[in-house]
Amino acid sequence: MFYWFLKWVAVGPWLRMVFRPQVSGAEHVPATGPAILASNHLSYADWLFMPLTLPRRVTFVAKAEYFNTPGLKGWFQRKFFSGAGQVPIDRSGATAAEGALKAARQILEEGELFGIYPEGTRSHDGKLYRGKTGVARLALETGVPVIPVAVVGTDVVAPPGQTFGKFTRPIVRFGKPLDFSRYEGMENDRYILRSITDEIMYEIMRLSGQEYVDMYATRAKEESKKEESKKASDGSSAPPDEQKKAS
Repeated sequence: MFYWFLKWVAVGPWLRMVFRPQVSGAEHVPATGPAILASNHLSYADWLFMPLTLPRRVTFVAKAEYFNTPGLKGWFQRKFFSGAGQVPIDRSGATAAEGALKAARQILEEGELFGIYPEGTRSHDGKLYRGKTGVARLALETGVPVIPVAVVGTDVVAPPGQTFGKFTRPIVRFGKPLDFSRYEGMENDRYILRSITDEIMYEIMRLSGQEYVDMYATRAKEESKKEESKKASDGSSAPPDEQKKAS
């Protein structure tokens, strides 16, 4: 109930009025029944704008910490995240990834839409990075279609590390459903999982127009930080006259 209150009364109408998000391909999302919405991830605002363009609820998994913080702050946090269509990762699994897949399977078994970011984390530079194979495993285990999604412009509205950036009209594009039933029973074949994931990422790239980098986003972030640290170190260790020239 709180989800629909946020979507149609408290938050959704304001976002629609101010940002006027554009949408295409929404007819590819089934009116009923389960489906996986696999999207690129440019900003924390992605999980606000993508569900806003659909009449159905879209559920994501979120860090358990958002749901077990004590006190009044924790109560409001739990209410907001659960109301915004997020459920905690099921920590009964051996790993967070396994827990996320377990929670996702339950959502899909209930006939709902499940949203996932195959990159695993937000892009730090606007590029599209290599997808993790959890989305492929989930598709094969549940037998539901995967709908590629591209969200464009959210990194302008809310850039990484900032609460708000510049005004723009976000764009949400839904692609045609991808059917992987031909690989039924092969969810333990890592080559098949990689092939499926790459196919999904290709469709996301085609919809978003992003430059694709065949590297995991977490590794790319680490290398970027190392490069920035190295540049800062090189600059501080240079002689004073060279530092002045560099500035």
